[in-house]
Amino acid sequence: MIIKNIDCLVTCKGSYKKTKDDLKDAGIIENGYVALEEDKIKAVGCGDGYRSYMSSQDVIIDGKGKTVTPGLIDCHTHVVYAGSRENELPLKLNNVSYIDILKSGGGILSTVRKTREASIEELIDKSRKRVDLMLMHGTTTIESKSGYGLNFDDEIKMLQVNKSLNELHPIDVVSTYLGAHAVPEEYKNKRDDYINLIINQIIPYISKNSLAEFVDCFCEEGVFTVEESKKILQAALNNNLQVKLHADEIEAIGGAELAAELNAVSAEHLVGASTEGIKAMAKKKVVAALLPATSFYLMLNKFANARAMIEAGVPIALATDCNPGTSPTESLQTIMTFACFGMKLLPEEIINAMTINAACAINREKQIGSIETGKKADITIFNSKNLNYLVYHFGINAVQSVIKNGKLVVENGNIVKGID
Repeated sequence: MIIKNIDCLVTCKGSYKKTKDDLKDAGIIENGYVALEEDKIKAVGCGDGYRSYMSSQDVIIDGKGKTVTPGLIDCHTHVVYAGSRENELPLKLNNVSYIDILKSGGGILSTVRKTREASIEELIDKSRKRVDLMLMHGTTTIESKSGYGLNFDDEIKMLQVNKSLNELHPIDVVSTYLGAHAVPEEYKNKRDDYINLIINQIIPYISKNSLAEFVDCFCEEGVFTVEESKKILQAALNNNLQVKLHADEIEAIGGAELAAELNAVSAEHLVGASTEGIKAMAKKKVVAALLPATSFYLMLNKFANARAMIEAGVPIALATDCNPGTSPTESLQTIMTFACFGMKLLPEEIINAMTINAACAINREKQIGSIETGKKADITIFNSKNLNYLVYHFGINAVQSVIKNGKLVVENGNIVKGID
């Protein structure tokens, strides 16, 4: 396959965590081309250099008037769940806080009840439809967290859904165990017992059966303390699993500092992260996975301080946080809007944060996240004349085509039949 005459080829070249001024360089090539061979990128250049790679069997795609980027990477999602939480809208509009909704049995615990009731087949069906939407909006790889089971059987069930989705769907699904998402109702007055269940039974089982690569923990006021989070994540490290951290989403309680201390692959949310926490993350190059749609949806009236993080040298990534309660969206294009107008990020910073830095947040930067020779042929083609226009024109799906592992999986905005 060859994509030629590309008005704006956004390569995001580099297989490392981009920080500071590097984030402003998206490796843009005008009148570019990309030549693919099987599931890999064979050549990248400009002008008519593509002709030397042509053969009579090639599929030729004309990139005139298009912006071509690496396949988008959604490095923080909760895409596996049952039910929905639109009933909480009036509560939010009446200024009931996220934590108060959780304490009353709503929020995460509401989704837990629905997810426990659902069979593995039902969860695969519901989640697959969401992943279809992600693919149609240009996403080619996602991280998917558990965390709506909150017991042994249902957390394992969610991780098995992740495994099935990865096998059944063109999108690559990277699995994260998030049993420490909340304390389940049956453990309300014995939280230490639940933490011990996570540490002594679930984490070792997940490691032994290769059901996840990462373990995450919700370190937040009213959820899990810094001390509890450290205990859980240290158990993950002891079982050869890597760690992530829902850190300081609303209050600064030391989550960012803990992420740095543990050399976490990423710390996520960070709306309330302290200056000291940001500095600590910069020193250890912990990726900050920022989730602006969640700030918008929770009506926090503030976003994570992306600019301070960039200036400090923290590598930032952007993700949807796709979930039923605080960010019910599958579209990274929507996140572009909030990142630009809420966080004041430049289009170049945004696209690097959704590609190469997002790849770093899931340890995939050597395989995906940029358009470079030898990397996987994961590519998104947008109906947009340049990168600025892609971010400027919001509220629509600008995807023309998506190529995953060298195969055309979305064409004219629709999933190609028979790709699974």
